[in-house]
Amino acid sequence: MALSFTVSDIIPANKEAIYNAWLDGEKHAKMTNTGTATAGTKVGDAFTAHDGYISGKNIELVPNTKIVQTWRSTEFEDSEEDSIIEVRFEDKDGGTLVTLTHSNLPPHGGQYESGWKAYYFEPMKEYFGGQGTEVGD
Repeated sequence: MALSFTVSDIIPANKEAIYNAWLDGEKHAKMTNTGTATAGTKVGDAFTAHDGYISGKNIELVPNTKIVQTWRSTEFEDSEEDSIIEVRFEDKDGGTLVTLTHSNLPPHGGQYESGWKAYYFEPMKEYFGGQGTEVGD
C-alpha cells in the first residue's frame, strides 16, 4: 500500500520568494543548504535536488500558490512508480505557510516525512529568515 503524509511550517518570506526559489536550481540549493539542484519554471521541466539524490518533473504550477511534481529518490527501486509532492503556499502573519503533501510513496518511504522537516523546512527558515532574502535576491 502506498504511503502518504502532509507536513507544514511557516517560512519567514513571502509566497513569491519561496515559490520562485523552489523552481530555480541555484536558489533551491541555497535554501536547502545541501548540494546542487537543477529546476525549471514550466510544466514538464525536470528537476534534481540534493546532488541528484532527488529527481522528478513539474506536473502542475499555479504561480505563488501551488507546485505539483513527480518525485523520487535514488532509494526507489526501478520498478517503483514516482511519488507525487504537492506544495501549497498561503500568506500567514510573519511569512508563508508551506504545506507539503507527499503521496504514492513506496512502503519504505516513511523516512521522507522527517526528511522534509530536516532538509527543507529548517534550512528554509534559516535561509529566508537569516539572510534577509527578498524576492529579487
